[in-house]
Amino acid sequence: MKQLKRWIVSSGLLGLLFVLSGCVQHDKAGNPTGEGFVYKFLVAPMGNAIKFLADDWGLGFGLAIIILTIIVRLAIMPLGLSQMKKSMIQQEKMQAVKPYTDDINKRLKAATSNEEKMQVQSELQNLYKENDINLMGGLGCLPLLIQMPIFTALFYAAKFTQGISESTFLGIDLGKPSLLLVALAGISYFAQSYISMIGMAEEQKKQMKMMSYMSPLMIVMISFSSPAGVTLYWVVGGIFSCIQSLITTLYHKPKVKAELAEHFAKNPIKAVKPTVKDVTPKKATSTPNSKPKNAQGRNAGKQQRK
Repeated sequence: MKQLKRWIVSSGLLGLLFVLSGCVQHDKAGNPTGEGFVYKFLVAPMGNAIKFLADDWGLGFGLAIIILTIIVRLAIMPLGLSQMKKSMIQQEKMQAVKPYTDDINKRLKAATSNEEKMQVQSELQNLYKENDINLMGGLGCLPLLIQMPIFTALFYAAKFTQGISESTFLGIDLGKPSLLLVALAGISYFAQSYISMIGMAEEQKKQMKMMSYMSPLMIVMISFSSPAGVTLYWVVGGIFSCIQSLITTLYHKPKVKAELAEHFAKNPIKAVKPTVKDVTPKKATSTPNSKPKNAQGRNAGKQQRK
């Protein structure tokens, strides 16, 4: 069930990325036409900021992309940290009620009828409700929805801003793919996934392992066919994500664990009573002196005739 919800959310975010990509209209050559909501209000201003840093300040396009990426990431950082903190709180609560959910899941597997399964599922929902657990609460959809247009705009600004494709950064041609930057991007995002799983229970690590491989592989596949200016944006974003994950893992996670331990010490986990009743049909019991109804009726008839 958890994996299904993660797949649904991941698919939704990927679909959102395609929708946002559609908001930047292209011509037949694949270049933006200048139309579209995302392009007018996000891509164009970011492109102008890159040119301002590169030309007016004389920093060059490579350094301009790095600085703008850091500025955007710092602006979005509070949302990202808030999202990670909410996710950790839900994970810790789920871990606290795991003995109860394990027992309920065993009874769910052993249920033989739809009625029993519905009763056990209702019991699981009541357990989550009584202990203030929201399975979707830790996914942080709103912060992600806010971040996606900004990251998409920064991606397009790094790809289509005039002057980037003709410039170099540390000897790397920003207009052509760079295997070095592709490798750095993959490593940075894999490191971010690894850092985020530090301190997790083994079961949670197994559930997150697929996602930890999927994100870096997706970045690498995109970077292989992208100019180095775009890949440089991914590299800086991956390094920044590592720093953000370190802050979350080393600072927020111990704090959340201590707060929840204190919370559960004062407010123990509220277990719910099993709701499944024995629905097995009961066999009719008979006593030695009991007689069949027909026999009793015949005897009564004989007595009346006498």
